Amino acid sequence: MPRVHILKPEIVSKIAAGEVIERPASVVKELVENALDAGADTISVELKESGKTLIMVKDNGHGIEQDDLKTIFTRHATSKIKDIGDLYSIRSLGFRGEALYSIAAIAHVTVHSKPEEQETGWGIHLRGGEDFHNRPCSFNGHGTEVTVKELFFNTPARKKFLKSNTAEIHQILNIFIPYTLLHNHIRFSLTHGHKQVLNVGPVPGRVNRMADVLNLNKQQLMEVKRDFPERDISVNLVLGDMNIKRTRRDMQFIFVNGRPVQNKAIGFHMNQVYRLIMPPETYPCFAVAINVPPENVDVNIHPTKREVKIKNEQDICAILRSLCEQALMTSGHAKQVTRHMTQGTREDVEQALLRTHASDITFDSDVPPEAHEITTDAGPASLRPTAEAGDYAYPRGQSLPGGKQGFFIPKNDLFAAKKDNLQSRLEQSRYIGNFSNKYLFFEIERSILVIDQHAAAERITYEQLIRQMEKGTIEVQHLLSPVLIKLTPQEILVWEEAKDKLETLGLSVTQWDEETIAVHTHPLFLKDLEKTMQNLLAGDNIAKCDHETMARRACRSSVMAGDKLSPEQAKHVRDQLIKCLDPFTCPHGRPTVIELTQDFLDKQFLRT
Repeated sequence: MPRVHILKPEIVSKIAAGEVIERPASVVKELVENALDAGADTISVELKESGKTLIMVKDNGHGIEQDDLKTIFTRHATSKIKDIGDLYSIRSLGFRGEALYSIAAIAHVTVHSKPEEQETGWGIHLRGGEDFHNRPCSFNGHGTEVTVKELFFNTPARKKFLKSNTAEIHQILNIFIPYTLLHNHIRFSLTHGHKQVLNVGPVPGRVNRMADVLNLNKQQLMEVKRDFPERDISVNLVLGDMNIKRTRRDMQFIFVNGRPVQNKAIGFHMNQVYRLIMPPETYPCFAVAINVPPENVDVNIHPTKREVKIKNEQDICAILRSLCEQALMTSGHAKQVTRHMTQGTREDVEQALLRTHASDITFDSDVPPEAHEITTDAGPASLRPTAEAGDYAYPRGQSLPGGKQGFFIPKNDLFAAKKDNLQSRLEQSRYIGNFSNKYLFFEIERSILVIDQHAAAERITYEQLIRQMEKGTIEVQHLLSPVLIKLTPQEILVWEEAKDKLETLGLSVTQWDEETIAVHTHPLFLKDLEKTMQNLLAGDNIAKCDHETMARRACRSSVMAGDKLSPEQAKHVRDQLIKCLDPFTCPHGRPTVIELTQDFLDKQFLRT
C-alpha cells in the first residue's frame, strides 16, 4: 500500500499561511507593502487588540479591478511578475502571490476597492479562504480597503502562541516604522483601539521624517547622499551623531532597493565606525538606503523577504564605512551635556557616591554560615550562597507573610571566613592610582588588584536597589522641575503598561505630551535618567518584571560610570564592593576585580 500521498488543499493552505503569517505584524507588513506597490500616497492602519481581532489597512492607490478581486486570493496570483526571468529583477515589494491567499486561509477577510477609472467600488468577503461574495459597494475616491478579522480563528495552535497586546503592537511598530522612514513623501497613520499611535504627513527629506517618527532632535541627524555611477550604486545615509546613544539596536535601519532588510555585514560595519566616537555597550542611530541593480539582489530566499543576498556586498560595506566615517568626523556635533538634575551638582553626586547604607542591612539569623560556600584559587575568589539560602538576585523559596518574597542578607563575619581569600586581600589593599578613568589599582603584597569601576558601581547599585525595594524605602531625589525625556512609539507603549511598576523603583513619571514623559523623582544613586528609562523600557514585559530584573536594568545608569574618581571615592568603591554579597561580578556577569600576581608579571618579563 503506498505510503506517500498528496496533501489536501485545506492543509496546504494552512501550511503556506504558517510560513508567511506568523502574527498580526506579518499581516500588517504584507498589506502595507501591497499599498506601497499600488502607488498610494496615504496609508492608514487601524487595529483592535493589537490586530488579533481587527486589522484594517486603507490606501488611495490605483485599486483592484472587479475581475481581479476573486483572483487575488488564489495562490500564486500576482501582477508583479510574469515569467521566470522576472525573478532575477524584482522591482516591487511583493511578487510571490501568497500573502492574500495565506491571510484569507486563517481569517475573515473583506476587501473593498475602486480603481480611479471604475464608476463604482466592488467588494469581496472570504472566511477561511472560502465563501466568495463579489458585489458592488460604496467607496469614496479610489484605492483599496482590506479588513482582516479573527486572525487564526481556525488555527488555535498558532493563536495560543500570540503574546500580550503590548508585545504584539510592539512587533507591529517594528514592522511599520521602517516603511514610514523610507517613504517620507507618504502620509502614514496607525490607530490602536481609539488611540492614535502614529500619524505623520509628507515632509521634505528623510532627516525630518526620522526626527518626527522617532522623536529625535533634528539637529543631531545628518544626511549623506552619494552616487557611484561606475558601480551603478547610490547610497543615502541618515546618521545620528554621538549625542544619540541607545542601549540596544532599535534605531538601526537598512533598506535595499526600497525594501527594509536585515543584513549582518552592513550592520556590523556601521556599528564598528561608531566605536570611534561612542563608548562600549551603546549603539548609534542610522538609516542606510542602498540602491543597486535589481539583478544584483536576491530577495527570493525566505517567504518574509527580510533576508536578501547582495552581489559585491563587501565592496558596498567598504563604501558605507568610508562615507559614515567621513561624515561623523567632519559634520558630527560635539557631545551635548544636558543637566538632567535641576537640583544637584557634581558635589551632590559625589556625596551620593560616598553615602553608606551599611545601617540598612538586616541580618537573617535563621540561615547558618554553612549555607554559604567560599572558594579560592589562583584567580578571583567567589562568595555565593547555595540555592537553599537565596540572596538579592535569587529569592528564598518560600514567601513571607503578606505575600512578600524574602531575600537573604549575609552577616559581615562571613566575609572573614577565610583570611587568605581575594576579598580579605582587597580589604587590606592600598590605592595606588587609576587608568583611563575605568580601572582602579590597589596594591597588596606580591599582587595588584584591578577594579573595573563601572562594573563595581553596577554591583553596588544593584544590591542597594534590591535591598531598598524589598524594604519599600527607595531613597529618591525630588526634582524642582521635571526632566523631560522623549520616547519612541514603542517605548511609550511599554511605559503606559508599566508606569505603576516604575513607582516601586522610585521613578515617579507622568506623561507630558504624546511623545514625552516627565520624570519627577528618581533613585538617588542613578544619574543618567534618559539611559535609565531606555534600559527599563527596552522590552515588552516590564510590568511583569520582578525586583531583581528591574534592578539589573536600572543599575546600568549608576553613578560614576566613566567618571574620574578621587582617591577617597576609589577607596569608597572598594569598601562598598567588599560589603556586597557577590562582589566579583557585575549583575550582567562581567568581572569586577582581577588580580595580577608578581609571579605572573615576572613571567611576562622573563624573570623566572
